[in-house]
Amino acid sequence: MTMQAEYRQRREALMSKIGNGTAIFRSAPMAVMHNDVEYAYRQDSDFLYLTGLNEAEAVAVLAPHHQEHKFILFVQPKDITKEVWSGYVTGVDAAKSIYGADEAYPINELNEKLPQYLSNADRIYYRFGRDKSFNQTVLNHYQRLLRVYPKRGIGPTAIQDTCTILDSMRMVKTESELALMRKAADIAVEAHNLAFEIAKPGVYEYEIQAEMERIFRKHGALGPAYPSIVASGANSCILHYIENNRQMQDGDLLLIDAGCSYDYYNSDITRTFPVGGKFTEEQKILYELVLSAQKQAIAQVKPGNAYNLIHDTALRVLVEGMVELGILKGEVDKLIEEEKYKPYYMHRTGHWLGLDVHDVGVYQHGEDNPLILQPGQVLTVEPGIYIVPGAKPAEEQPQVDQKWMGIGIRIEDDVLVTATGCEVLTKGVDKELQDMER
Repeated sequence: MTMQAEYRQRREALMSKIGNGTAIFRSAPMAVMHNDVEYAYRQDSDFLYLTGLNEAEAVAVLAPHHQEHKFILFVQPKDITKEVWSGYVTGVDAAKSIYGADEAYPINELNEKLPQYLSNADRIYYRFGRDKSFNQTVLNHYQRLLRVYPKRGIGPTAIQDTCTILDSMRMVKTESELALMRKAADIAVEAHNLAFEIAKPGVYEYEIQAEMERIFRKHGALGPAYPSIVASGANSCILHYIENNRQMQDGDLLLIDAGCSYDYYNSDITRTFPVGGKFTEEQKILYELVLSAQKQAIAQVKPGNAYNLIHDTALRVLVEGMVELGILKGEVDKLIEEEKYKPYYMHRTGHWLGLDVHDVGVYQHGEDNPLILQPGQVLTVEPGIYIVPGAKPAEEQPQVDQKWMGIGIRIEDDVLVTATGCEVLTKGVDKELQDMER
């Protein structure tokens, strides 16, 4: 199946779910780096998922109830003078021939043309986002039609967030999506393996970052999936450390959390290892604990299991271990219930992965109704322990022995739910204790 055929299939699947509604999708706005210089453009994930069009200043409309036009695109018109400065755009005519739109208009005709696709709909599907101006445009059209509803007896009487329908579609990856995710994983695996080889005392964190991101671009990735975290020493205790400017020392651990974006699909890997080649006794003990928690959590990734079971499994292993080591004190169930572990493990054990690094999709349907895993979902499994220097223990918990201070460890893999269990997409990066030393 060609990608255009797959985009069409996705649109048809969505339209089958919205009935007499009209769905509106806005391209991502340009982001300014400084003054009049813009960041490299990154399309809105929903927009890209349904159209494949990677341009700003565009709107996609899905109107399954319309007799002629089910898929409508509003795009930038061709303008040679502007394109010399900013790059080529598809234009109105090619929006139909290339992207399969039933009708296409210049973006400046949106307010004039949009009402014909809204006036007979029973509701509008739209995800309110960062573009506040366009949010207001949608509201204005909705309110205008609502005012005349008593006279017409037809028209949209509600706005529903498209996430309630589209997110569940995006959560289950197609074979073409999985091929891109495997490629993103393979590239990041190579980058992490290189980092392990070149990291040594005296090297700066940013040198590791530079070499990893060179590998990303060398293999055609768009670049990092998120700001790369290369955190040595006590920096490993900072969850989103991105300064990457410290010179590494013998005795440090190096925590690297880095992945790439390949054709918009992302990888997300974390490994932690000793810069000097050998763990200290305390580092080794905590590393083995985190690795055990991760392995046991990954074992719970299978169809039919509740998503929450992954975190609950890792958390219990970590808390039991911290009690044995004297970092926590008390009965395990009570420590978990009262969240006494939070000073040392403050995040969840993973997230969905796909077009977004923290991809769309619910994790549970209410407190007592967890989401059940199904084949095609991709998620990360990433337990950790962070003994932040000077961290204040939870109430009635002991002060942490100085020997543990400044140790931060996280191990993260990307995992695909399969028909019979799971596949670790990032298994090409070593993580066994004996492989992390040299």
